[in-house]
Amino acid sequence: MDFEINDDQRELRRTIVEFARGRLNHDVEGRDRAGTFSRELFAECGGAGLCGLMVEEEYGGIGLDPLSTAMALEAFGYGCEDGGLVFSVSAHLLACVVPIWKYGTEAQKRVLLPDLCGGKRIAVNAMTEPGSGSDAFAMTTRAVPDPANEGGFVINGTKTFASNGPVADVAVLYAVTDEEKRYHGGITAFVVDRERHGYAIGQKFEKLGLSTAPLSELVFDDVRVGPQDVLGVVGAGAQMFNQSMEWERVCIPAAHVGAMDRLLETAIRYARTRKASGRQISKFQAVSHRIVDMKVRLETARLLVYRAASRLEKSRTVGMEASMAKLYVSESLVTNALDTIRVLGGYGYMREYEVERALRDGIGSLIYSGTSEVQKNIVAGWLGL
Repeated sequence: MDFEINDDQRELRRTIVEFARGRLNHDVEGRDRAGTFSRELFAECGGAGLCGLMVEEEYGGIGLDPLSTAMALEAFGYGCEDGGLVFSVSAHLLACVVPIWKYGTEAQKRVLLPDLCGGKRIAVNAMTEPGSGSDAFAMTTRAVPDPANEGGFVINGTKTFASNGPVADVAVLYAVTDEEKRYHGGITAFVVDRERHGYAIGQKFEKLGLSTAPLSELVFDDVRVGPQDVLGVVGAGAQMFNQSMEWERVCIPAAHVGAMDRLLETAIRYARTRKASGRQISKFQAVSHRIVDMKVRLETARLLVYRAASRLEKSRTVGMEASMAKLYVSESLVTNALDTIRVLGGYGYMREYEVERALRDGIGSLIYSGTSEVQKNIVAGWLGL
């Protein structure tokens, strides 16, 4: 299996890295400390094509194949030191733009996608609830037929840990429409406009990491939507969510691979210049072997992501491959960030350097898109265990 980067992909990577380094890395420490989300920078990411990578040009995207999409997000994660912004853009793209792109009506795609792909509007995935956690389909949010609007629904419920929630203009919401069927045909997805439909922002959360990616509750109190706001068909929400999670579990780890690459370079650069007992610390086996382990994890992570990305939309087993990639890359990201701190010593522990922030941001990867334990359960299921 050959994952050699072609000329177009190489140029795509160069362009994204150059853009990220030139436009996105000013005062990252200050924004992280203040927990500041920049809508301006998000829009710039849209202008650079990052908010619509796989979407066809006629809808405002740039029409990349899945593998090139993963490579683009890897370049984004490598070039951009603001892990929160990388996550915010990725969550918007993979959990929201993807299902609209794949399942939206022609009218929905033409109305919604250009502004979402261009970063002019921001989307939030509304799935997780306070009492459901990783058991996404134990949800209590209900959508019942609206007697005043044929084909419409009235939605009631609260979603939590909604990435981009406080700043989003539109929500891709999942709700129960059939109590008996539930997971098997009883979950429906809706596109809910914050201004037009009037859902509310609930509690806003402060986090250990990813401080520049806003997170909140979303409250739906008798929110009325019409038949034109149903995404796909009634009852197809479970399938749609699962497929968007396949994209998310492959492509967010691709951005993590980029961050791991940057951490490796940081560790090597420091080890080559820092001296102890009159020698470069890179000459001490304890240091060099730690960095070698970082390199092995990086290359293994990249291959897992590329393999899974090459099978998106093609392979029946891509769900297993996506979970393996997400599991390994997230665990490796945290390990590599911690190893980089160990190489840098006291400097790695200081807030003025990027490394401690990379560790804090990386810990979130063990939880979102399904915890490591959830990924193991998914793989075990594919193995018949």
